[in-house]
Amino acid sequence: MKIRATQAIMECLLEQEVDTVFGYPGGTILNLYDELYRYRDKIRHILTAHEQGASHAADGYARSTGKIGVCFATSGPGATNLTTGIATAYLDSSPVVFITCNVGENLLGRDSFQEVDSTGIAMPITKATFLVRDAQSIPDVMRQAFAIAASGRPGPVLIDFLKSVTAPDLEIDYDFIPWQQNRSCAGLKHLQNRRLKNPEPDGSDIAALVRMIAESERPLLICGGGVVRGRAEQEFRTFAEKMDAPVAVTLMGTGGFPGDHPLATGMIGMHGSQASNTACCACDLLIAVGCRFSDRVALDPATFAAQAKIVQIDIDRAEIDKNVLTDHHIIGPARHVLELLNGELPFYRHTEWKKRILALRTPPAASDGPALTPQQVLDVVRRLSPPDAIVATDVGQHQMWVAQHLCFRSPGQLLTSGGFGTMGFGLGAAIGAQVGNPGRRVIHITGDGCFRMNCHELCTVEHYGLPTVTVVFNNGTLGMVRQWQSLIYGKRFSETTLDRGPDFVKLAEAYGLSGFRAATRVEMEDAFARALACGRGAVIDCVLDIDEMVRPMVAAGSPINHFLLN
Repeated sequence: MKIRATQAIMECLLEQEVDTVFGYPGGTILNLYDELYRYRDKIRHILTAHEQGASHAADGYARSTGKIGVCFATSGPGATNLTTGIATAYLDSSPVVFITCNVGENLLGRDSFQEVDSTGIAMPITKATFLVRDAQSIPDVMRQAFAIAASGRPGPVLIDFLKSVTAPDLEIDYDFIPWQQNRSCAGLKHLQNRRLKNPEPDGSDIAALVRMIAESERPLLICGGGVVRGRAEQEFRTFAEKMDAPVAVTLMGTGGFPGDHPLATGMIGMHGSQASNTACCACDLLIAVGCRFSDRVALDPATFAAQAKIVQIDIDRAEIDKNVLTDHHIIGPARHVLELLNGELPFYRHTEWKKRILALRTPPAASDGPALTPQQVLDVVRRLSPPDAIVATDVGQHQMWVAQHLCFRSPGQLLTSGGFGTMGFGLGAAIGAQVGNPGRRVIHITGDGCFRMNCHELCTVEHYGLPTVTVVFNNGTLGMVRQWQSLIYGKRFSETTLDRGPDFVKLAEAYGLSGFRAATRVEMEDAFARALACGRGAVIDCVLDIDEMVRPMVAAGSPINHFLLN
């Protein structure tokens, strides 16, 4: 049937069961927003304060719900303001479809007002980009974009429509295709099917790993982000329990294995636990599932798990042997690979090995002095928050403290920028998570430096009535950078002291939200309880010492058990 080109875009969103988009309008995308107005009873639009906030919100929505996030922006600065969010989603394998519009065909390539090569800019940080110059290709491109974003290793896709193909009077042929069909390639005329197919694990590779496990006496598992993205938490837990092996988690793998499980040893890497890092050095078999061995995990690849046979299970062949050379690998989706392994494995017992490693687990140090500490803040958050609360963080010391001291039991419960390390990610991600999970409590934990980069999104929290609680670790400095300056740069604190406004309590109140300040444990407990109960968004300004440090810490490039701080 014949329908408007812009109507086809909306219908394709409905095909994909999209009911929420995040974005910010502008000149070249106005035709699309005009069509969106007609669909406002079917597709909810969340208007953020800035395009970057919209990009992070769509990302947080995707990570917390397991759905595909959608984000709109106009051309020029609108599109370029998305790039940090696109890169953040790309490095953490989050499926988001970004839709922008560019100048018309007659203005393309003329340095026209707000013209930019959006697809060229986004190409290195997306799974695919599309510049749509032919209106008739709209349905095919839309279906391809969603199929690519969700298939294999998930990730962002950018579609850039020329304004001329969204003209109000332009009609195209369109037939509805349910997403279950178009993601399995039906109706995708120009897409090679291999791009949508998950790699099938090789049976001989499965058998070889089963033999390696049988021969191991000191196995260690690493739960990576692939377990979380692949929603393979149940299969991974069964695998760990059958192997009876200690389990370390990466930052992105947090939530893929319950933090309070008897086999859990905590985070591994630069700020990893003594149990996890020591186990890595002492194990004879290391199996990493959905982990790409980044430089924050394998700080010194030459000495990483030097006594062990290293096995990598990953859906992306490009990650194999990229950072750490492996002795064996299996290519395939985490859930499917683990299902095959679980079907072949008996139950093992590694009593002495577990006793040795699990004895190194230490509870958080008590800190009951008069001054508020990060551990006290997080103890209050842990005790008063619902067990299924979603936590979104920014990047820095507070991010590491959250990963170390809060317990996450399911995928999508911790939203954080691990690969790109994006300051300013947290509040947008929290907004997206709250929109996507209206019945759950969302806590945004940030630092004073990070919060300055995204605090304008408090207007979004207020306008949409989101009961998101922001907890600011306010130590008056760029904490993680100061920590490096203290330990490595001779205490030369170059441009890291944040001796300036705003007053975060007054800022919250200016946006129509509740504001609280806490300088002691008692004040923090009272403030957090009141914030949870107030029925609207809230900000808690937590006053911390400027020289608080994340412990433990291993220096970049050092062996994983050479702790600079214990």
